[in-house]
Amino acid sequence: MATTADIRNGLVLNFNNDLFQITEFQHVKPGKGAAFVRTKLKSLTTGRVIDNTFNAGVSITPVRVERRKFQFLYKDESGYNFMDQETFDQINLDEKIVDGADLMKEGQEVEMLINAETETPLSCELPPFVELEVTYAEPGIKGDTANSPKKRVEVESGAKIMVPLFIESGQKIRVDTRTRDYVERVK
Repeated sequence: MATTADIRNGLVLNFNNDLFQITEFQHVKPGKGAAFVRTKLKSLTTGRVIDNTFNAGVSITPVRVERRKFQFLYKDESGYNFMDQETFDQINLDEKIVDGADLMKEGQEVEMLINAETETPLSCELPPFVELEVTYAEPGIKGDTANSPKKRVEVESGAKIMVPLFIESGQKIRVDTRTRDYVERVK
């Protein structure tokens, strides 16, 4: 058992018969009254984010989790297939567990959150930035430069990304996986 003093970002806890990961927290100590901890919790089963307030000193139930590196192999009708880079074991995940699945390409390294007691995968996270090749881009309209216009392109993984007009087919671009935004061209 732990208390609210042990709360930190990334901590996974058992709360209301579900597993939640703390995405944000703030210790609040008002002038009058007892201190409390305001948190944002993300459900690892549904992906829903809820706000919750814990009174200071309340017991919480943390869940022991491990972060492991996996390599994305391929996608088939049963889901996404990954290989553990240490043991070479293969696992299959459903699409709802994989964040930003359309930004993954074969051979991509990802990090998985694994419940250490049950050895079940809880979430799959891509690195913050990925480099992808543009497979289809419409030509930019000459003279359309007001307000930094953007156009939609398709990348090798099948995702559609908004990019500046000067990006063409065959170029490699860096994409932020958290916001799905274009960052820069890669040489």
